[in-house]
Amino acid sequence: MSQDEYSTEGSYVTAGEEFNRDTDYIETRITADERDGYPVEAGRYRLVAARACPWANRTIIVRRLLGLEDAISLGMPGPTHDSRSWTFDLDPGGVDPVLGIERLQQAYFARFPDYPKGITVPAIVDVPTGAVVTNDYPQITLDFSTEWTAFHREGAPDLYPKAHREEIDRIAQEIYTEVNNGVYRCGFAGSQEAYERAYHRLFAALDSLSERLATQRYLVGDTITEADVRLFTTLVRFDPVYHGHFKCNRAKLTEMPVLWAYARDLFQTPGFGDTVDFTQIKEHYYVVHTDINPSQIVPTGPELADWLSPHGREELGGRPFGEGTPPGPVAEGERVPADANPLSAEQQ
Repeated sequence: MSQDEYSTEGSYVTAGEEFNRDTDYIETRITADERDGYPVEAGRYRLVAARACPWANRTIIVRRLLGLEDAISLGMPGPTHDSRSWTFDLDPGGVDPVLGIERLQQAYFARFPDYPKGITVPAIVDVPTGAVVTNDYPQITLDFSTEWTAFHREGAPDLYPKAHREEIDRIAQEIYTEVNNGVYRCGFAGSQEAYERAYHRLFAALDSLSERLATQRYLVGDTITEADVRLFTTLVRFDPVYHGHFKCNRAKLTEMPVLWAYARDLFQTPGFGDTVDFTQIKEHYYVVHTDINPSQIVPTGPELADWLSPHGREELGGRPFGEGTPPGPVAEGERVPADANPLSAEQQ
């Protein structure tokens, strides 16, 4: 089979069927005890994470909050991908400067020559061999918190505190099934019935989260945790993409007062909003999903400055970073362009 036959481009909707995400990821882990043959080691690995992707955005946020920039380098593909998946078209010559490859697919094939599945981000690549280690995005961020502690910055927050892990895991699973993946079930539904089921299920979950967050600043305890990171990356994409493109249109995020205030609170917290590139987000969804948007026209709106409006969530108390501190300035070369993010525009 030729490499071109391993394509991630094509139809995202199967007529007459519900959308079911393939969650069979490469489960190899990078750990302090080297249990899978990949030890925690500064400078050895490269996180490949497209800003457009919500699953990848999680890893960029957690890496920044924990201060792992010097330990784990960041490769950023462009917002769209061709028939051979994510490409490094934002880099000079279209080549990742560390891995020396044009397509992330090359790193997958370096480890699995006959890899039969989609080439997904985020992925962590072993720089010495050029081979992918893992694309198991839920585990990647947990391992950043628990296995990479030797390289956390001073004042790094505890995003996965032991005392709250059971509750974080429960809430995170609900967020994944009902919200993170729920918007995709709406957008990629293959029948009216499948869409309506997904639509009502999604908004029931958002209503439940609104009730929970009406009386507490964060999802679990009084600090930011992994659960908040996982919800944020869907909420920040809701109005630019999911409301219209995925037909999640009972209400915009800006019309859900609690969730809108909660999302703005996190957006304005260092490490969250400063990782978001609204231009790339819109370009990815509206250009790649040609079976949903065959014209590939990317909408101009919505207004971004509203993300910087007061949110009032401080009245609920809470300590964003617990006993820790906010992360410092965005690393050189990783700042989002000013026209794609109101925070960047404000800093210039």
